[in-house]
Amino acid sequence: MVVLLIGMRVNHFWAVHQWVPVMLAMFRMLAELKKDPGRGLLSRVLLTASPRTYYVVQYWESEEKLYAYASAPDAFHREAWAKINRLEKGGKVRGHVGIWHETYVVPEGSYEAIYGDMPAFGLAAAHGQVPLERRGRYAKDRFAHRSTTT
Repeated sequence: MVVLLIGMRVNHFWAVHQWVPVMLAMFRMLAELKKDPGRGLLSRVLLTASPRTYYVVQYWESEEKLYAYASAPDAFHREAWAKINRLEKGGKVRGHVGIWHETYVVPEGSYEAIYGDMPAFGLAAAHGQVPLERRGRYAKDRFAHRSTTT
């Protein structure tokens, strides 16, 4: 599994014409990925870190599928990234909006997620839920659980 945190920071709110297209591009990519589950996006959660910083936590099947989407000639990501690079080189967006991402490759059995009294969210939405009583009473037992054994 791959967890991708990807987001933007609005550096100048008055530069709406600079940061709104970045935000809309992310929504367009998420819609594109939702229409084609074979690309590998399992789930996503939209979050706000502050009034200036917005990001998406994405759960991917594999790093290969994430990289394949990022570089696919038919995917909107490639078009959006090329446009951002052209604008950056021309000095037209520098300073108005920041973009960032963090990527974590997480081996099976190297994470634990517990949810109580709520619908599937985060990892549970990406990989399904296993009732806590089936995973073990103690944290060490739950952490060692492998979804392939269920």
